Amino acid sequence: VQLQAYGGGVVEAGGSLRLSCVASVRFLSRYAMGWFRQAPGKERLFVASVSWSGGSTYYADSVKGRFTISRDDAKKTVYLQMDTLKPEDTAVYYCAADLTYAEDGIYDYDYWGQGTEVTVSS
Repeated sequence: VQLQAYGGGVVEAGGSLRLSCVASVRFLSRYAMGWFRQAPGKERLFVASVSWSGGSTYYADSVKGRFTISRDDAKKTVYLQMDTLKPEDTAVYYCAADLTYAEDGIYDYDYWGQGTEVTVSS
């Protein structure tokens, strides 16, 4: 499984970006998918996840109400819509995949993409 993240860039505070993660896999529907981010000098942190069915989504408290994760299995793509961006959202964003049918949000990601950089200016 290879994952390629796109959509990063520079945006002003209050703006929006949509990140995409394209998977080279036969059936994306077998995988739970997640987004993580890593700010300069800090550890990688969980942002959001979506179950294989799309029926369960989970978010870090810091992004709830502002970010939305979604998936389009036909396009083998997972999205992260980021609205009302803040300077503290500045980070490299990574997508990840876990081969699981769990809906509980407890995932052990086996595959990681290379990251796309998001910079939010104040």
